Amino acid sequence: MTDKLLLVAVFLSGTGRSLANLIDHRDRHGLPVDLRLVISSSSKVRGVQIARDASIETIIIRKADYSRPEDYCEAMFQPCRSVGAELVVMAGYLKHVLIPEDFANRVINIHPSLLPSFGGSGMYGSRVHQAAIDRGVKVSGCTVHYVDNQYDHGPILLQRTCEVRDDDTPDSLAARVFQQECQALPDAIRKIADSRL
Repeated sequence: MTDKLLLVAVFLSGTGRSLANLIDHRDRHGLPVDLRLVISSSSKVRGVQIARDASIETIIIRKADYSRPEDYCEAMFQPCRSVGAELVVMAGYLKHVLIPEDFANRVINIHPSLLPSFGGSGMYGSRVHQAAIDRGVKVSGCTVHYVDNQYDHGPILLQRTCEVRDDDTPDSLAARVFQQECQALPDAIRKIADSRL
């Protein structure tokens, strides 16, 4: 157990299931994090309510409001600096944002496949699982990786696997992969927190 909590900002774009999972792991399993900030790409997603219900500072930053990628990058990361975030977690965050130099190797993402398979631009949600089924793979899972300036790229922190069944649909496979994500993301964050000792 670390003697100091890891200060975390979370980027999200949707339901906030991964955020809810992190809150649960913090509260029930001692995940050593201080969730300082949530930035959502939309005000109309459930993740915003989950963050506010947990009394986490929450702001909305829409990519469409910024014409230059550099300006969008600054808008996303300046609030992270302001709250002292040591780690940014992309938890179902579907926008591409440049990673500034001072956050290199300090941003992680969770992707619902075993990268490098079924990743890249446009590969999110049910598209990933349909691609895995179409390819006929027998094993899928999730990947937690450090984020660089390419989609679903950067050093892999950890992966967890699950079987792909003959009768799987994208929804049934997604549910099984998400069970793995619920363990993989907290495990990766704990690994980062412990590495500071």
